[in-house]
Amino acid sequence: MKQPEASLAIQVLPQSVTGDEVLSIVDKVIAYIKNTGLHTVVGPFETVIEGDFEQLMEIAAECQRICVRSGAAGLLTYMKMAYNPQSGVWSIAEKTAKHISYM
Repeated sequence: MKQPEASLAIQVLPQSVTGDEVLSIVDKVIAYIKNTGLHTVVGPFETVIEGDFEQLMEIAAECQRICVRSGAAGLLTYMKMAYNPQSGVWSIAEKTAKHISYM
């Protein structure tokens, strides 16, 4: 399996909306990310996506637009990215498999 070129962790925090509206907007963003077809892991604070750099940058931009179209006056976005176009980056599984425990 080919190593992903990039890995993006993204968290959006819609502004000027109430608690339930925040959750609704964040749910729309997560649904969009999951519908991209890329390998995605949703966590309690951020969502991680693997893919190529340009694709991830467009996804990050669309996440912003979704928030604003959904009623947020603005938003805070926190992103972390690993990028290596030559040899790829460690996959989500490589970074987390040894830490996952099953009940």
